[in-house]
Amino acid sequence: MRPGLAITMGDPAGVGPEILLKVLRDGEVSEICEPLVVGDGPFLEGMGRRLSIPVRFEGDTIDVAGSRYRIVSPSRLGGKVVPGKPMREASLASIRYIEEAVRMALEGKVHGIVTCPVNKESLKAVGFPFPGHTEFLAHLTGTRDFAMMMVGGGLKVTLVTIHLSLREAIEGVRKERVLKTIRLTHRCLVDRFSIPDPRIGVCGLNPHAGEGGHFGREEIEIIGPAVEEARSEGIDAIGPLPSDTAFYRAKKGEFHGVVAMYHDQGLIPVKLLAFGRAVNVTLGLPIIRTSVDHGTAYDIAGRGVADPSSLLEAIRLASSMKGRGS
Repeated sequence: MRPGLAITMGDPAGVGPEILLKVLRDGEVSEICEPLVVGDGPFLEGMGRRLSIPVRFEGDTIDVAGSRYRIVSPSRLGGKVVPGKPMREASLASIRYIEEAVRMALEGKVHGIVTCPVNKESLKAVGFPFPGHTEFLAHLTGTRDFAMMMVGGGLKVTLVTIHLSLREAIEGVRKERVLKTIRLTHRCLVDRFSIPDPRIGVCGLNPHAGEGGHFGREEIEIIGPAVEEARSEGIDAIGPLPSDTAFYRAKKGEFHGVVAMYHDQGLIPVKLLAFGRAVNVTLGLPIIRTSVDHGTAYDIAGRGVADPSSLLEAIRLASSMKGRGS
């Protein structure tokens, strides 16, 4: 049986509606899963006219270029949103789409959720108290320990710190956080990706992984002890490793996953190898969640040029992941 996936429309003013319609139009998605669109049916009809894609919304179904899909519309925009122009109504609607998708996943009505992008700045302007999608999903599911993994280009990379300034990220590298991320990565590789004995490479923070304390002591005092504790629990973690070679070794197949200390350390290699095709996976949730590797791209929204490749990859990955709990 094909798994059911709730696919959110994302911020209506961004590229989410466009890439969603393109994926539905091309039809491959129906071979991968049973899609359930979570978004605004009339708005998608209008976007279809804009993109010359035949779209017809009828109650709880939406027909895209002759293919019929189920749709849930928890919020109606009423024609107020213009592609490329951030608006309060669009931001509030994107929050409701996420809430509805999570509710269905928690109730077991779908195998998992796939999310189109939201805009952090626009959400903040309407009083959204979370840094982004990941933290909001953790709140909705009552999850305390969670992490962000990027999958693409033959790499699976989990981040110890996510959306922080570099100064804050360095301060945020603590033993308990590194250990938690190693554990979450191990559990995801075993439970979600069916890798029975995964090997995890753990990056250092400093150049050359500190080179014995010459370039910083975080590897000696924080990361190394976290790796040793993980190993004492039976996790095959290796590190701390110089990050300039860790990803090369992972690409060659030496590691099933890599733990990176901060955002750009982990995302640059993934996006270099798989820009526009990488997938964001949230670890630790009681539900499966994947997302695109890009933002709302207001500057090209509604112009017909947005690439749906990352959304299709996110759907493929979510459909292949195992179980509901992590």
